[in-house]
Amino acid sequence: MAKHSHIFVETFDGMSGFGLDRESDENTVQVYLQKFSDDRLMETILKRMTDDDLTEIFEMTSKMLKTYLTESEYHRLFLKDEER
Repeated sequence: MAKHSHIFVETFDGMSGFGLDRESDENTVQVYLQKFSDDRLMETILKRMTDDDLTEIFEMTSKMLKTYLTESEYHRLFLKDEER
């Protein structure tokens, strides 16, 4: 059984658009991030990114994880550490 899922992008049938309201913004960001993390897209885009691009994405996502998750949430939700 896979530990990771991208169900939202597969089932969401609403409008994607940013700047309308909070719910639409959240839905749009979730769709974009799930589409962005698609394995085939990543295989293509990562090879074209500069070292600075890679650093920027890594630092931004790391900052978000530290800011918005507790340590136990980080282990359970991000690392998929089942023992926490």
